[in-house]
Amino acid sequence: MDATSLAGLRRTYEGRPLLETDVAADPITQFTRWFEEALEAGLPEPNAMVVATASAGGRPSARTVLLKGYDEQGFVFFTNYESRKGRDLAENARASLLFPWHPIRRQVRVEGSVARLTHEESAAYFNSRPYGSRIAAWASRQSAVVRSREELDARYAELAARWPEEPPVPDFWGGFRVVPTEVEFWQGQLERMHDRLRYRRVHPGWVLERLAP
Repeated sequence: MDATSLAGLRRTYEGRPLLETDVAADPITQFTRWFEEALEAGLPEPNAMVVATASAGGRPSARTVLLKGYDEQGFVFFTNYESRKGRDLAENARASLLFPWHPIRRQVRVEGSVARLTHEESAAYFNSRPYGSRIAAWASRQSAVVRSREELDARYAELAARWPEEPPVPDFWGGFRVVPTEVEFWQGQLERMHDRLRYRRVHPGWVLERLAP
């Protein structure tokens, strides 16, 4: 498909104006408002977010993961620490998150520093997961090359036989918390004149700024 064909793929965005007077004083409260509206709108997996990282050398990568918790401290997700994103974050402890809520013409973007959760926090979540997901965390050396699907399935079967009930928490698996320094709320509008409001951390609070679309 050439550029001319792609140029014709256009949609009209129209939504309620996003005004400074209508948003919360802090980004976490505002995120909660929008997240609840995404749930009410019936969006599939509104907690799906793109996590972008970069290596120490600046090589970027991005992938979709699921948000598993958030509060005033930040946004939490879980992964294999030996995966590519885990290695990136060990070298360069910063990340960007993007919630692409296209059906309601909204996006939320988060930037911040990243810290590992405690073992106790990771264990509490791990033990709440379905049994199959816990075995899969052991079976998959995430981002590593495997010879075949059969090899992967055999590894899963071997570990399920080893731990038929309660697999332990892997030492190479756990949670990260993205501690936000910026949170941007994007609302689509007509003629590409979109609303963009950004909260920027200025200790001990936040400053609210409007960005040009």
